[in-house]
Amino acid sequence: MTPLPAANPFTLGVASGDPLPDSVVLWTRLAPRPYEPGGGLPGDGAVDVQWELAHDESFRRLARNGTVPAPAADDHTVHLDVRGLDPGRDYWYRFRTGRWISAVGRTRTAAAPDARPDAVAFGLLSCQQYDEGYYTALAHLAQEDLDAVFFVGDYIYENPINAQAGARNYTDTPLPEVFDHWTWNLTDYRLRYALGKSDPDLQAAHSAHPWFVTWDDHEVENNYAADVSRNNDPRDTFRARRAAAYRAYWENMPLREAHRPVGPDMSLYRRFSYGRLAQFDILDTRQYRSDQAYDDGWKYPGPESEDPARTITGDAQERWLLEGLRASTARWNVIAQQVVFCRRKNTTAARSRLSMDAWDGYPASRSRVLAGAREAGVENLVVLTGDVHVHYAMDIKADFDDPASRTLGVEVVGTSVSSGFDGQARPEDWNLLLAANPHMKYYDGRRGYAVVTLDDTRLQADFRTLNAVVTPGAPVATAARFVSEAGKPGFSRA
Repeated sequence: MTPLPAANPFTLGVASGDPLPDSVVLWTRLAPRPYEPGGGLPGDGAVDVQWELAHDESFRRLARNGTVPAPAADDHTVHLDVRGLDPGRDYWYRFRTGRWISAVGRTRTAAAPDARPDAVAFGLLSCQQYDEGYYTALAHLAQEDLDAVFFVGDYIYENPINAQAGARNYTDTPLPEVFDHWTWNLTDYRLRYALGKSDPDLQAAHSAHPWFVTWDDHEVENNYAADVSRNNDPRDTFRARRAAAYRAYWENMPLREAHRPVGPDMSLYRRFSYGRLAQFDILDTRQYRSDQAYDDGWKYPGPESEDPARTITGDAQERWLLEGLRASTARWNVIAQQVVFCRRKNTTAARSRLSMDAWDGYPASRSRVLAGAREAGVENLVVLTGDVHVHYAMDIKADFDDPASRTLGVEVVGTSVSSGFDGQARPEDWNLLLAANPHMKYYDGRRGYAVVTLDDTRLQADFRTLNAVVTPGAPVATAARFVSEAGKPGFSRA
């Protein structure tokens, strides 16, 4: 067994995730020197970590406790699947090794399968580029009363980060040169997670709520598609990079052992329920997709993008999703995924360029999902999205060319935590996009997050925004609130 660390090893905080009615994953990582490879611990063996889960924040009433190894092979991370818990209740947890004790985290189990919760509330997060702003939004999210958080991609970015941390403009504590290059190998990706997780606001948000996580592209490389590198790297070279990125991702997320990657492959799509109120299907729209049509970017749709054989989910995941919708008995069916689902034209002309990286570049996939939802009798379809660093509230239409066509559901697009710097409430294309897309009911280009609340009668989406992220400490405000009534999908301003 590795000797106990001489300095505080809990520099990267604690986290919980993937709550079930009777279990939750608890996570921590030992790193007394987090900006060094291996976190300042030996490269072999394991460190024993004691853990406690309690009914109260003072830990007077323990529910579970034990000891678990933090192996060097997993970069001294802990993924503890605690079982036998009570549904729909709060627990507090912490870790200890030697004389060091971690911060305290709070988590919450999901509702029992046959329960009918009065409501469920969750945060929607994405896109936290470290060098484009502070994580102030996460400090505010930590203060929300939420059942869980959905993080739908771009937890880290692969770009070089200079000593000043870009827009953060560090002067007193510059970053080491180890971050000032693109991420390529396992050490690079592990260090990039250490940098992000050293942020106190990110630690606060993780310790306050359980998270459901999925990735998008920057966890590996911008706009990659399955085995295809955007930079056209050789396939074997890119698969080695993807294997390193996926390994570091699993190590640093509160995920179960079942999701541990095998080489460049990692099963991440999965399903959760909160009683009979809501079913959540978490997708991976990056690992299995067809290559972007017309060499990516915003292009006119045509035979290549509209080929019915093209897929953004892969065949197996698409079948899994549609089978789950058919079997669902939930009031709300929520799909948490990465890229914009609804159509987005960037001109009012009849023919418009569309994003080849979003579902617009894979319209056959979108049509199959919507047809499957209709055939399953899904009345309350919700899609949660990130990626584009803006807030949108959009209606999912049966025919996006006909604003009067049936509304099949709603899409909540949450803005970024920090990516894109401060942003602005009305970007340059604000009027154009709203005019070109009648189903788009709201558009805001500032940083922040969304809070989505579901009850038996309606969905409510609160769009939180900050006026700045390149300087710390900005206040948060609710810029807009939209609702969609159960059984009558479509957003209206509340």
